[in-house]
Amino acid sequence: MKIRTHKDLDVYKIAFDAAITIFEISKSFPKEERYSLTDQIRRSSRSVCANLAEAYRKRKYPKSFVAKLIDCISEASETQTWLDFALQFKYLDQEKFDDLFLIYDHILGKLVNMSRQADKWTF
Repeated sequence: MKIRTHKDLDVYKIAFDAAITIFEISKSFPKEERYSLTDQIRRSSRSVCANLAEAYRKRKYPKSFVAKLIDCISEASETQTWLDFALQFKYLDQEKFDDLFLIYDHILGKLVNMSRQADKWTF
């Protein structure tokens, strides 16, 4: 399959699905977390996807492409940190935490590989 848009990238699909899962799970977080943890974890998980879309459109400019991928990596790492807090406060059970943390590890691996092999993606 030829990749035509950012939506065709496996890493985008995985990150998008993970952001949707986080949104659904965070609905059960306490009301007092609405403007802190809930908002932050939703924003960072969505930002992975948004920055990846921007990176894909900047493929003509290798340095800009890599810079946006680095933003993706930062947002994915931030999401893992918010997951740590959610687990610590018992807003997530261990199994759901483990699943999501591993998904973000997988996303991070794919993003790092893309940034290291930018020449395969840029033109």
